[in-house]
Amino acid sequence: MTGLLVVTAVPAEAEAVQAGLAEPTVAVVPVGVGPAVAGAATARLLALAEAAGRPYRAVISAGVAGGFADRVAVGSVVLGTRAVAADLGAESPDGFIPIDELGMPPELLGGGLAVPADPDLLAALRAALPAATIGPVLTVNTVTGTAAGTEALRSRHPDAVAEAMEGYGVAVAARQAGVPFAELRTISNPIGPRDRDAWRLRDALAALTAAADALR
Repeated sequence: MTGLLVVTAVPAEAEAVQAGLAEPTVAVVPVGVGPAVAGAATARLLALAEAAGRPYRAVISAGVAGGFADRVAVGSVVLGTRAVAADLGAESPDGFIPIDELGMPPELLGGGLAVPADPDLLAALRAALPAATIGPVLTVNTVTGTAAGTEALRSRHPDAVAEAMEGYGVAVAARQAGVPFAELRTISNPIGPRDRDAWRLRDALAALTAAADALR
């Protein structure tokens, strides 16, 4: 069995993780933006490793994220208790309807709209990162950019701490391969009306480098 597989969306995130590692058995791969490409690429990486007789022992979705302002500070670290497909469903006059409430069988959703982090892997990360905020991380196809959208997410997911774009796809790939999964994020901006000038991407990438030491 080989070491960890850490997947990020973009090269800058992968470079930030690699800068904090001194462990050759951790593979860090940027796989693309969004749950579809992240899930497909992760599934391929896991399958190739297994076929070569060197399966990964765990996979971690890592990178920057937006955080709910009253739950997590910009520049801080988040560990996801579960990855949630937050915008997979249908609009209606009464609001958003999650796809599982439309009668879709769980087996056609990869097991459901939320994939829990592996408890042992999460416990190890929590021990190594005691200051991290713990909670569900939402996976979205469209990043939230309005106050109304933020409040709608809050109402549907009252315990969520952050949103990103890849975790659920990676989680489904890991679950179908029988490989433990976890999600590690650092916060670059508050969720809400988009203000790129207020984003602290450098701080979030620096925090990602510091947090990567926990992946040894």
